[in-house]
Amino acid sequence: GDGIQNVSQPEKQSRILVAYFSATGTTKQVAGMIAEQTGADLYEITPEIPYTPADLNYGDSSSRTTAEQNNSSSRPAISGSIERIDNYDIVFLGYPIWHGQAPKIISTFLESYDFSGKTIVPFCTSHSSGIGSSDTNLHSLCPDTVTWLAGERFPANTAGETVKEWIDSMDIAAADVESMGAFNFDTR
Repeated sequence: GDGIQNVSQPEKQSRILVAYFSATGTTKQVAGMIAEQTGADLYEITPEIPYTPADLNYGDSSSRTTAEQNNSSSRPAISGSIERIDNYDIVFLGYPIWHGQAPKIISTFLESYDFSGKTIVPFCTSHSSGIGSSDTNLHSLCPDTVTWLAGERFPANTAGETVKEWIDSMDIAAADVESMGAFNFDTR
């Protein structure tokens, strides 16, 4: 090349973000595979107050997670934030299934940023539950201009190949590479 094709491009940053909350490491594993296979940036949604094993006791009707999941207005605080959310076009959003739904910290996350015009791809992990309505129930937390792709559930110890097949089925990686031209960067 002529050596100047990258001048108008800021430091190389993916247009794809994998944001995930993982209490026991299962979702983190899948999130890592998605990031690796799409070249995405990885962001862990970290609670200000970490969840203890007692908090995660689903059988205990007074445990923290049960109380949060039963309270529609519960919004657990998140530690830290994403810089330059505007740079991302596609956000993979990962979470475990708690009482059939996404943990309330996912609601906190979705209400913390403006996702207008972005594509959100939910994924969840669980031992037995399907994704159910956990992904569609999140739609109302975002502007109408968000494009939601159908979510996918992965069991624990999912193979990288399974994740790859899912990503390939969406064909977003290819589309994203094509749109990486420098003119695409919003300089506002």
